[in-house]
Amino acid sequence: MRAAVLQASGGLGQVAVADVPDAPQPARGQVRVAIHAAALNHLDLFVIRGLPGVQHASPHILGADGAGVVDVVGEGVTRVSPGDRVMLNPGVSDYSCEFCLKGEHGMCVSYGILGEHLPGTIAEYVTVPEQNVARMPMLEPALSWAEAAAYSLVTLTAWRMVMTRAQVRAGETVLIWGIGGGVSLTALRIAKRQGARVIVTSSSDVKLQAARELGADVTLNHKTQKIPQEIRALTTRRGVDVVVENVGEATWEESLRCLAKGGRLVTCGATTGPKVSMDVRRLFWNQYTIMGSTMGNAREYEEIVHVLGTGALRPIVDRVYPLVEARAAFARLAAGEQMGKIVVAVGE
Repeated sequence: MRAAVLQASGGLGQVAVADVPDAPQPARGQVRVAIHAAALNHLDLFVIRGLPGVQHASPHILGADGAGVVDVVGEGVTRVSPGDRVMLNPGVSDYSCEFCLKGEHGMCVSYGILGEHLPGTIAEYVTVPEQNVARMPMLEPALSWAEAAAYSLVTLTAWRMVMTRAQVRAGETVLIWGIGGGVSLTALRIAKRQGARVIVTSSSDVKLQAARELGADVTLNHKTQKIPQEIRALTTRRGVDVVVENVGEATWEESLRCLAKGGRLVTCGATTGPKVSMDVRRLFWNQYTIMGSTMGNAREYEEIVHVLGTGALRPIVDRVYPLVEARAAFARLAAGEQMGKIVVAVGE
């Protein structure tokens, strides 16, 4: 089968489209999906550059998000049937450990992500546990393959951050860094759905205008404006209730300075670097809550699929590339030019 693969760690030059062995026939409890579209995530760039402690067989199939048609099902599968149109939950667990049995398989000790630890979705076929597929909701107009592929990872990540971890409530003020990326855009829409006042940042005025059209109450250019000072002015020196953070080193100190007393910071990433520092006295004196968040569990995935079925949170697709141009798709992601999700069309 054809797939976008990483030939070796080191950069975009190692990304190629190649013939690889077919995805395996499904074992008991597994399904094989014929992929029609796969979406890119910043995670893919980390994989391409090399993740400490993560070893792949070469070539390694890239991509965490995907949507397609169930091709074959293994023995005992009851959730889906061949021919069903499905989208994929990228987080794969063993569904038997302590955390899985508690319904928290987003923290499973054997947790793996498609495209990171496991063969990915930018391929003609992928084989996954049946728990990792969900039927595409019926919408009007119909959900496109690109939209379905673009939904799962960023929505699951943003949902856990905003709803489960930070528990954003109506009337609160939320600051979201780096609008334009999938997680930040989705966090904006979820927070607005909760009735929050949302402030977003970007270095692009074009992206800020798009964010206003999506409901952002205030937009700030972090390249030309000092965000903590602007936040204090906007909130009468109070600060925000919640900061949604996925940038890391470049914004960490500013994020803390933007928080109100008793505020919550929730983070899911470190796109500018993982090493942060802070004055612990500020942490305990202001009684901040700092929360990590990664992906989500099966219950949360069911919730976001249900929300999509109501017509809410429909994905924003930036651009669709054919499989043969997969490297160009990753280059656009690396350049940070996108407003929404970048998708690779794989099947017919």
